[in-house]
Amino acid sequence: MVSQFIVAAVVGVMLFFSVAVAPTIFKVLPQEWASAYVRAFFPKYYAVLGAACLGAGLLQPTPVPRRIVLVCAGLFALSLFVLTPAINRASDAKDRKRFGVLHVASVAINLAQVVALGVALWMG
Repeated sequence: MVSQFIVAAVVGVMLFFSVAVAPTIFKVLPQEWASAYVRAFFPKYYAVLGAACLGAGLLQPTPVPRRIVLVCAGLFALSLFVLTPAINRASDAKDRKRFGVLHVASVAINLAQVVALGVALWMG
């Protein structure tokens, strides 16, 4: 089923970025460059993965997995349009406490999405 392949690809991208790319960025690049890269990368990450989830959700014939995938698409939109700008504002204002809270929220959402999409894959 096409929907499951799309969801599996989304989960793969999310895991690869979380496990391999993100830690490497901050180990290899100077802090200023790493921050600039991440700031430029995440809007694309959220937009592409959100669009993929939207497409997969619309193609998914089974009701519960469809809802799960569409909720994940909504969470990508929330992360793109609400959370990322708020994180950037906190970073620009050098508000470490607010940045930390928002960053933890973004990581928690990302982790919840990986788990939810895994459940959607398992359910078919």
